[in-house]
Amino acid sequence: MNALRISLLVLFVAATITTIKAQLPPVFGSEYTEKTRKDELTRVYITPQRIVWKYDGNSELVKYEDALLKQGNSQSVFGKKNMCEMKSTENETASILLDYGKEIHGGLQLVLGSSSRREPSLVRIRFGESVGECNSQTNNSAWKVGFSTDDHAMRDITMEIPRDGLLEIGNTGFRFVRIDLLQKNTTIRIKEASAILRYREIPYLGSFKSNDERLNKIWLTGAYTVHLNMQEYLWDGIKRDRAIWLGDMHPEVATIATVFGNNEIIPQTLDLACELYPLPQWMNGMSAYSLWYLIIHYDWFMHTGDRNFLNKHKEYILGLVDLIESKIDENGKEELSPNRFLDWPSSPNKEGVESGYRALIVWAMKDAAKLCGILNETAYVQKAQQCVDRMNKFVKDHNNLKQAASLMAIANIIAPEKACNEVVSVGGAAGFSTFYGYYMLQAQALAGQYDEALRVIRQYWGGMLDMGATTFWEDFNLEWLENAARLDELTPAGKKDIHGDFGAYCYPGFRHSFCHGWASGPTAWLSEHVLGVKIVEPGCKVLKIEPNLGDLEWVEGTFPTPHGVVKIKHTKQKNGKIISKIDAPRGVKIVTQ
Repeated sequence: MNALRISLLVLFVAATITTIKAQLPPVFGSEYTEKTRKDELTRVYITPQRIVWKYDGNSELVKYEDALLKQGNSQSVFGKKNMCEMKSTENETASILLDYGKEIHGGLQLVLGSSSRREPSLVRIRFGESVGECNSQTNNSAWKVGFSTDDHAMRDITMEIPRDGLLEIGNTGFRFVRIDLLQKNTTIRIKEASAILRYREIPYLGSFKSNDERLNKIWLTGAYTVHLNMQEYLWDGIKRDRAIWLGDMHPEVATIATVFGNNEIIPQTLDLACELYPLPQWMNGMSAYSLWYLIIHYDWFMHTGDRNFLNKHKEYILGLVDLIESKIDENGKEELSPNRFLDWPSSPNKEGVESGYRALIVWAMKDAAKLCGILNETAYVQKAQQCVDRMNKFVKDHNNLKQAASLMAIANIIAPEKACNEVVSVGGAAGFSTFYGYYMLQAQALAGQYDEALRVIRQYWGGMLDMGATTFWEDFNLEWLENAARLDELTPAGKKDIHGDFGAYCYPGFRHSFCHGWASGPTAWLSEHVLGVKIVEPGCKVLKIEPNLGDLEWVEGTFPTPHGVVKIKHTKQKNGKIISKIDAPRGVKIVTQ
């Protein structure tokens, strides 16, 4: 019923947008009708969950801070009662650090209730994805461990606040906020300090629940990570990389299809990407990301069955096939681009990256051949298949790189069992990465190593949860856990800051994004392989339900299709046999083992 109400609301808004524009106040002339744009996202105000820390000098600088933990109404009042009081002296400055309980995207609303000055007062506001970041300094001239940056979103702001009234500031990803009173001999009173959550109000149609609460939390955390990145378009991160990156989108698209179903943000983002990077440019200036564009299109079509959208991109898809084919010779040598990129952690292994990149070309051109078949472009089916045949004439070794071996298994260049036994499953979660970890899990599934994959998910993605994560990170290494403090606590002397002391490449220290959609792979993987949902025909017209419970006793969940939600429950009997109960909507055929 809730999903139906949301759908009807969306239709109503779409149908009446012109009327809404026409209802502007009379002072707006008709010339404004086409110059207005409705915010499609929702705002929610969140009260701080706890006071992490305060600096109050001799216990006189910060008083009544518990008033900030009470839900407000955004209304300023006189009287100076029931408000947090912050005071500065000639030599000391009051500070307070607030925790909103979860990573969010948005800003801060301050409701003020009288100060000691007639004029505005000066404060410093720092947003942080961790306690450490909130207490850090900003350095925009160089990316350094121990510093944060403002280059994608302002998270360190010095500003004036009114004596009374309301003020809203900020647009970034954060969980914590630190407020410092900067002026000497000043008193301010804060009635409310609410976080502004700005998000796309859509129902979670997909679900996953099992007897393992750790896996359940991992599934939901991955879903929430992507949800926060579903802003005007599909972003990579809500603090840093608030942009469209086609390669990074692939795990996000898998998660969106699994959790939210056919959401307009995917076609809108792909449309914009083609506008931003017309052929013969590569997507994001990276040839690998144009390969991911083809893979995304195939996966999205299989979920939605939307031929109109596929036809809309037909010219670009065929042009991209032409471009790629022109750069692969008869012997399988290719010159797509001198820039080879899989993910950041794989970068030092140049030989491994090369073999993984070649496998990505094979995977993409196999999907391109399928797309061209759907588009009834027989000549292009042959052209894409010829690319695959040429590339397979020249196969490079994986060079002990898990990213490369995983792609080679997915592209059927080497046997999945070989890839996993030689590289992917060696050392468990060691060498996994948040982006390509999804494909490592896929390789393990292809090899039938479901128990090994579940152990990795619990250890690797669960390791982030153990450090206080409420969304999954841009990068993570199990070695970081040694002697490190959680992100939601002040770092004790002698311990490492899990945020500020780690990170590399373009994300050293606090520049490291703690909400990156590409890290959501386990959400899609658990629904596909444990709940067991695999799409057989476009538009989810035929689904194969093939559960792999591993050490789980039971699992249940839902999976969204264009025809409605499929409900599934699997229960393992004492003899190991799995009993399944499946409820599918009309229009969806279920095939079981």
